Amino acid sequence: MKGWQPADGPWPARNAARGWTGEHHLGDLRSPVGVFGLTDAGGRLADPGTRLPYDRTSAFTASGTGVEGEPLAGSFDYVVAVNYNRRPGTTPLDWTRPLGAGRGGGIWLHVDHGGPTHGCVALPKERMRQLLRALDPARTPVVVMGDAAALAR
Repeated sequence: MKGWQPADGPWPARNAARGWTGEHHLGDLRSPVGVFGLTDAGGRLADPGTRLPYDRTSAFTASGTGVEGEPLAGSFDYVVAVNYNRRPGTTPLDWTRPLGAGRGGGIWLHVDHGGPTHGCVALPKERMRQLLRALDPARTPVVVMGDAAALAR
C-alpha cells in the first residue's frame, strides 16, 4: 500500500473551546483543520528521548488559567509544534507567521491541563512522552486534525 499510514489508532485529546475550523484566526478559540507536519519539539522538562530537535527552556512555563478557569501549570512541559502558520525547523517558540499574525499560530500538541485549549491539541502527559519518543523526522510525521465531517471533505 502506498501513501501515508497511521502509526497508531486515535488517541483521546482535547482541542479548542469552540471546536474546529478551516479558517483559523488569532483568538478565535478554534483549532485548525488539516494535515500538518511535526518537525520541532520542546518543553520545560528534559527531552524524553525524541529524535526531533528539542528546545528545553523555562520559557515554556505556563501560568494563569485556561478557558474554563483550570490551571495551566505543566501544560508546556512537553510540546510538539504543529506546522500551521509557522516556519518549520525552528523552536516552537518562534513567532514567525508566514500567513500573517491575524491567521494565528503557536498551535502545539501539548500536555492536557483539564480543559479546552485556545487552538492547540492537548494530550495526557504520558501520551505526550510516548509521542515524542515515537516521532521520527526521517519518516516525515504528520498530525491529522479535525472532526470527522471536516476531514471527510
